[in-house]
Amino acid sequence: MVSIPELCRIVTSGFQPLSCDCTVNPDGTLRIKVYEPATGRIDLLLTGVSPAQLTTVRDISNLIGELRTEMRAGRRAFAG
Repeated sequence: MVSIPELCRIVTSGFQPLSCDCTVNPDGTLRIKVYEPATGRIDLLLTGVSPAQLTTVRDISNLIGELRTEMRAGRRAFAG
């Protein structure tokens, strides 16, 4: 099992060159905020992410990959 601080460190590093804040909510769930550091524009904001299913580095990497895919899809949907 991956500790919560390590989980957040992995998530934070997975969105570079964007900035990412991963914090623990009072109920034990995670809040993940991905944003453009120069402008502060938020590209992704998730609250209430349960760490229960994120027990291995592979689980965390899969989550990051899925979120990156969603972010790219969202940008294309609003392009033009």
